[in-house]
Amino acid sequence: MNTLDHSLLVHFNDVPVIGILTSLIPNTVHTVKVEAIDKNGIILAEAQTMQLTAPEIPAIDQAYSKLSNSITVEWTAVPGATSYLLTAQDGESFIETIVINSPGTVTGLKAATLYKITIRSINSGGRSLPSPSKKAKTVLAAPILSVSSPSYDSIVVSWGAVYMAVGFSVSIMRSDGLGSMMKENTTHTSLVFTSLDPGTLYTIKAHAWNVNGIPGDDFTYNQITSPHAPSDVQVAFGSGTLRATVSWIPTEGTLNYSVTASSGASKLNCSTSSTFCTLSSLQCGSEYSIYVVANNGAGSSKPTDAVSLKTVPCAPGSIKIEEDSPGKLSVSWANVDHGDYYVVFVKSDDGLEVHCNTSHTQCHFQSDCGFTYFISVFAYNKAGQSPLGDVFNYTTAPCCPSDFYPVFVSSDTVEIVWSPVRGAEMYETKAVDGVGVVLCNDTATICILSALQCNTQYNITVYSYSEIRGSNTSCISKYVATAPCSPEIKNISQDDLSIISVHWQANNDEAIYTVTARGEAGVRHCTSSGNSCSITDLPCGSVFSISALAITTAGQSLPSYSVPLETAPCCPNDLTVTQVMQSITNISWSVGAGAKTYITILESPKGPAKCHTLQNHCLLGCITCGTNYTVSLKVISETGLASDCTYQDYSSSACCPSGVKLYRLGNNGIRIYWRASAGLIKYSTDLYGSKGNFTCTPTSGLSYCDVTEIPCGDVYTVVVSPVPEKGSKLTFCPKKIYSVTCSGSSVGMVIYRGKRSAE
Repeated sequence: MNTLDHSLLVHFNDVPVIGILTSLIPNTVHTVKVEAIDKNGIILAEAQTMQLTAPEIPAIDQAYSKLSNSITVEWTAVPGATSYLLTAQDGESFIETIVINSPGTVTGLKAATLYKITIRSINSGGRSLPSPSKKAKTVLAAPILSVSSPSYDSIVVSWGAVYMAVGFSVSIMRSDGLGSMMKENTTHTSLVFTSLDPGTLYTIKAHAWNVNGIPGDDFTYNQITSPHAPSDVQVAFGSGTLRATVSWIPTEGTLNYSVTASSGASKLNCSTSSTFCTLSSLQCGSEYSIYVVANNGAGSSKPTDAVSLKTVPCAPGSIKIEEDSPGKLSVSWANVDHGDYYVVFVKSDDGLEVHCNTSHTQCHFQSDCGFTYFISVFAYNKAGQSPLGDVFNYTTAPCCPSDFYPVFVSSDTVEIVWSPVRGAEMYETKAVDGVGVVLCNDTATICILSALQCNTQYNITVYSYSEIRGSNTSCISKYVATAPCSPEIKNISQDDLSIISVHWQANNDEAIYTVTARGEAGVRHCTSSGNSCSITDLPCGSVFSISALAITTAGQSLPSYSVPLETAPCCPNDLTVTQVMQSITNISWSVGAGAKTYITILESPKGPAKCHTLQNHCLLGCITCGTNYTVSLKVISETGLASDCTYQDYSSSACCPSGVKLYRLGNNGIRIYWRASAGLIKYSTDLYGSKGNFTCTPTSGLSYCDVTEIPCGDVYTVVVSPVPEKGSKLTFCPKKIYSVTCSGSSVGMVIYRGKRSAE
């Protein structure tokens, strides 16, 4: 039963699994009830469902083919259909396609094939039955083109046979839309289009048609024509690099250009996308034919007309350099191909360059001694200069040193120097004295000729030498005399304390002799043309080295062997005598030049005192007090030379007093008493205590001294010393210790432990 209350009742007696209800309304929702009834008509069971019927069967209006692999179908839309199923059947094979609306296309078909086409409508309820079929045939397949451009104004199009085709149509036109289209119909499988533009992209279309004149698929192909050959080819040759730059006017539609240069079996190539190209590594002395080809995707143009290029000649070979005579060089070489003339360059090692231009194979040049000449030969033609060949060098004989002179001359050696000369790698110096020859070889511009004879004249020559040309033997010589021979000192005599005479053996001609005394005290000289001279004012205490030498116009001899000379030591300038103890005296003195040891003597009628020492002071004992002494000093050098020196007399001090006693005077006074030596001697008394120090000096000749206001209750040290006329107070007299006590008004003297007590 549908929604419009239309119902349909169907009985199935064989209890089928599937029941088919027909004559239903399309695209309508139906309620379907199924009842199971027994033989008595009693309902045993029932089931019910809702179901939409499929849409109506559509009708095909037309079916046709536009492409060889598809058929397009047109139909009238069916109510309720959400999509349609197209079916193309070829025998037992078929292809289905679901589409939404009309028209629809079935693809994946075979070309030139007849198909039976049906269509079904579809909704959510299902598919309708197939429509009545229509037959349609696919069009022919497109021909597969093979295209080429054999020349700049033509294109050749060819293709294979197409199934069911009876003819073909091919059209061509510029891809940029310029110009008109050309079209050809043919039953053949190839065509040639001519009168085309060079280097231009063309679009080519082709299709086949069947016996009914129905065209098949189109095949489109883009093809560019071959380029035209370049024009106005120019060649610029670089002679210094053996390279040529080729240029031209560009042509339309060219991707790149190829340049070829051929000379016999030799070929050089270069490629470029610009309008010039450089050919490298060209061969000298060759003639090349150069042409240019334009290239693009279609192929290559015809070669341009060949341009002839003649390269520079090769460098001349077999070069010979000869010195015809001193100062003249000759250069020759072999002739070369394509050489019009030659230039020879000759450059000296000081940078000066000359050249010779000739069409022959020989040139002449001036040369100087000591130069290395670098020689190169170039060939020329209209293309330019030949490459640099071998550079030859030729070295002339070295120049002679002419300004040599001696800078040092001794008795057995002459030092010769000179300015460097061109071309000299080494020098040989030869000295000849008529008896022997002395040689010196060195690379320096100095030579020291040794082991020569003193006071001798030599003929000296300096020769220059190079390894290539050997020695130049035309150099001049000069005479050089050696210095005089050394004199030999025979004797030295002492004429006075400060004067000596030196005698030597004279063995040189016209020589002046100088004797030198050299020491720490200075240098002394004397000069003579004989065999002796005297040196004066030699100081004492000095050591001298005596030597002699001879001087002539040739130079100065070596000094003779030195003879040592020692003068007597000097007496010290200052001597001081100091009495240290009553019987001991210290004598000191300044250092005497040249002195090693000293002997000091104090002498009096009572006997001498003597001391021998290395020092510059000495202690003398057993001196008698109050006695006059004579003072002398003997100065002795290390070798035993001695000088006796005398000085002012010395008097020893008076004797220290004895019997020193103390007595109390009143309350605070003390008297010191002693036994004095004979004579009017002046004494000084000193008392030292913790409560004070006291001094009293009585008149000369007195033997006591009083000290007043001295504190009691203290211990005093008492010293009584004679007072010298000059110098400081004597400190070596004996000291005594006394105790002064305070006890009533009376005072007494008590001696205890060698001390006295005043009470």
